[in-house]
Amino acid sequence: MIPLLCLRIRNVFYGSRMTAVKKTIVFGASAIVLSAGLPPSASADDLKVLTAGAYKQVVAAMAPQFEASTGHRIILENDTAGGVARRIEGGAAFDVAIMTPDLVARLVASRKADAASVVNLARVGIGAMVPAGAPKPDIRTVEGLKQALLDARSVAYIDPAAGGSSGIYMAKLFQQWGIGDAIERKAVKVQGGYVGDHLVNNEATLGFQQVSEILAVKGVVFVGPLPAEIQNFTVYTAAIGAASREQAAAQALLHLLAGPETARVLQERGMEPVKP
Repeated sequence: MIPLLCLRIRNVFYGSRMTAVKKTIVFGASAIVLSAGLPPSASADDLKVLTAGAYKQVVAAMAPQFEASTGHRIILENDTAGGVARRIEGGAAFDVAIMTPDLVARLVASRKADAASVVNLARVGIGAMVPAGAPKPDIRTVEGLKQALLDARSVAYIDPAAGGSSGIYMAKLFQQWGIGDAIERKAVKVQGGYVGDHLVNNEATLGFQQVSEILAVKGVVFVGPLPAEIQNFTVYTAAIGAASREQAAAQALLHLLAGPETARVLQERGMEPVKP
């Protein structure tokens, strides 16, 4: 029998099409089934992984190998980094949490995560995107990026209030440059998921998010990373839940995610490993 891997991914969409939709993705031999609604409860052999934004693609890519080698099934739930933290603080159970280093440190301080298990897994920078077919602005310099922002009809990024690290950083840049009010008037603030979807839907003409999130969206073109002197890397750090009953399996997953096989997946998705 070919084992099944169930990934439960929560993305929050805003607009007329759907709101707060939960999707269950089931992988078998060659079939993918998508269904809206509440997923099944976790079993004793399930490993519940809560991951922030961009890193979900990496876990999803490595999950089949992990499941085949351990017999455990990954239940993968995704949110912004701040969203994951709020869910855990609100009592959500988890075996592995993958967030930014500061939020993982808070979990350790509150004794919700095992300090000895903490490991940095990857980092990813922020990039710009435009809809497919649109002219690509020159953002190789800070001045070029500022001009592209001012020229754009509308600018999409993760809403800082949602806790997404890229949106928080971009909003700070806008304020530092003295263009915060100008961008605010034409901002499309995305509550979660892919910013690129809002460019595909013609809601915005210029967007910003982690490079890995840009590359995952069909219908947008990656313009390039932020200029090196202002680039901001999001580091993804993992920790095992202090109350997890699957400590050995959780440690095995972290070992896989920090290993050379996952490094190749990171590169394909615009990310890079973090050196110990």
